Amino acid sequence: MGASEPERISELQAQVDQLKEAVASHAVVDQAIGMMVALGRVTPDEGWEVLKEVSQHTNIKLRNIAELILIWGRRGDIPPEVSAALEDALDRYGPTQVPGAPEA
Repeated sequence: MGASEPERISELQAQVDQLKEAVASHAVVDQAIGMMVALGRVTPDEGWEVLKEVSQHTNIKLRNIAELILIWGRRGDIPPEVSAALEDALDRYGPTQVPGAPEA
């Protein structure tokens, strides 16, 4: 026998809530990737890889890393372990030289 109407409504509301959370999460991650592109001079795909690496090396969920990066962009605050992992990842993916700068 199928679910009652109130049960079905409750299930649908839970799905809607999950979808809203997923959309919000995606936006936060996309904004953090944009910061990596702008500040780290990497491609969007490389920005995604940077976020994944930082998440894996710090054992912090990717969305939370993205939120910390956005806070860093607004206030300049970032936990030291996240900063170190971010710097390491950007060193691996980012350009080795500032575009247009004379070669050393």
